[in-house]
Amino acid sequence: MNKVLIVVDYQNDFVSGALGFPGAEKLDARIAERIRKYRADGDDVIFTLDTHGEEYPGTQEGRKLPVPHCIFFTPGHDLYGLTGKERCDTDRCFEKDTFGSDRLYEYLKGMNYSSIELCGLVLDICVLANAVLAKTALPEAEIIVDSNLVMSFDEEAAKATFKVMKSLQIEVI
Repeated sequence: MNKVLIVVDYQNDFVSGALGFPGAEKLDARIAERIRKYRADGDDVIFTLDTHGEEYPGTQEGRKLPVPHCIFFTPGHDLYGLTGKERCDTDRCFEKDTFGSDRLYEYLKGMNYSSIELCGLVLDICVLANAVLAKTALPEAEIIVDSNLVMSFDEEAAKATFKVMKSLQIEVI
């Protein structure tokens, strides 16, 4: 079985920085453990990194969310804690300047993964966007989101997102 874990935007600015929120840090040990399990099983691990530059305030996202975050070459852009320590030089890493990663989508289209699991932040924004892209790229792959490995700053949005994911045939465990 060819499987991949996609760690979505588990970066300092989403955990303890500009857009951090209480509880996000609690995912760290669990995500790091899941990365180790995938590696032990010989499966792939991919990371996405929300990545912005000094032009961020002039972008649509910057106008709608005027909080500079995940600015390239700043500590806020780095992966958080134990999760960051688990990243290897050989891991694929996709920097993205919007919610979903077009480069991740293109990469997945060329692969034959039977299972794609996503974890990280923020559930109702970037995790959802990349789960939809994964389902679009590989419609026959099982797409999985473990509710213990994702989080949102908005509990109501999280509940709604899980319902939407289930309707899109994304397995929420």
